[in-house]
Amino acid sequence: MTQKRANQISDALEELVFQGEYKDGERLDEIKLAAYFDVSRTPIREALQRLVMSGMAEQIPRRGVFVRQPGPVELLEMFETMAELEAACGRFAAARMSDEALDRMAAANERCKAAVERKDAAEYYLENEAFHREIYEGATNSFLQNEALKLQNRLKPFRRVQLRFRGRMTQSLAEHEAIMDALRNGDGELASSALRSHVTVQGEKFQQLIAGLKQ
Repeated sequence: MTQKRANQISDALEELVFQGEYKDGERLDEIKLAAYFDVSRTPIREALQRLVMSGMAEQIPRRGVFVRQPGPVELLEMFETMAELEAACGRFAAARMSDEALDRMAAANERCKAAVERKDAAEYYLENEAFHREIYEGATNSFLQNEALKLQNRLKPFRRVQLRFRGRMTQSLAEHEAIMDALRNGDGELASSALRSHVTVQGEKFQQLIAGLKQ
């Protein structure tokens, strides 16, 4: 229960940062947060550690935990790198992914579809993570999988924010279909290209993301 509450608090803190309640460089005070969320300091500490692990906060010895938001250049670089990692996973997975893994990926996508119908962006993101992780695992390259998972976790808050843009969930779902078709057909180049386009943040979409972080 404590772990679940910590997850809820870390998600809520991410939201507060995006809403501008906490600024870049601001200290996250355990005592004040415990009072705000009406919990003991234990789930607060766990939530703060999740933020540190995701890169949304930085822990400074003997000083505490501070909000850390990447600048536009760093954020764009991370998305570019994530797109290339996913493209590599797709290329390998097209040749190596098992039928069972393809079925699990399709099941995750069905749950994504249900979330779109409910207009539930939070649930969509969770199932979207499961969808992508099947591809990472399907690449059967443990080093690549671990690097993709690390950056997926680092970009989690920003990829979730994207889903709020009008029509983005529906667009993302359509992109999933193209990715699945390529993987089922064993077309590594098409799977790679589809995943790269799916993750890349370009032009107007990136400007929307940056504007959302400033609000």
